[in-house]
Amino acid sequence: MKRGILILTFLAGFFSSAQRVKTYDSSNYSINVPEGWKSTNDSDIVNIFPTSEIGAITISEYHDLELPKEKTKKFILALYHSSDDESKVKSSKGKKGYTEYFYEYFDEKEKLFWITKVFQKDKDLYLVSINCGQKFWNGNYMSLFNETFNSFKIKK
Repeated sequence: MKRGILILTFLAGFFSSAQRVKTYDSSNYSINVPEGWKSTNDSDIVNIFPTSEIGAITISEYHDLELPKEKTKKFILALYHSSDDESKVKSSKGKKGYTEYFYEYFDEKEKLFWITKVFQKDKDLYLVSINCGQKFWNGNYMSLFNETFNSFKIKK
């Protein structure tokens, strides 16, 4: 009996301390957003960020985009004016026929961490990125940004 009460107490504490989320739903994708975070949609560019505005997750989607897969890595590097070699951009076959690209970049000048995922299939491309100030990229913020970032799901 005591053991059962102990387990129930532990589980209640665990679930009450877990971060609550809401789902940001678009017609083509969804992403889980921590409770209390804001989201904006400016000309189909979605920004999701904590109220402290120390960083953001940005989602852009492009359709009818003529970008050959051979040039996608160069495109990602160009976003950051990065001189990194293309081998720093990792690619893999993803779900639903999309090729997934992953790139991490630290902007020395602005002291910002950037983490980018690109999902590309035919003429459809989804660009999802995190930017966060270096002094905040630790502990809870890093976890919340990564959990949110990794919850991005394409519907079709």
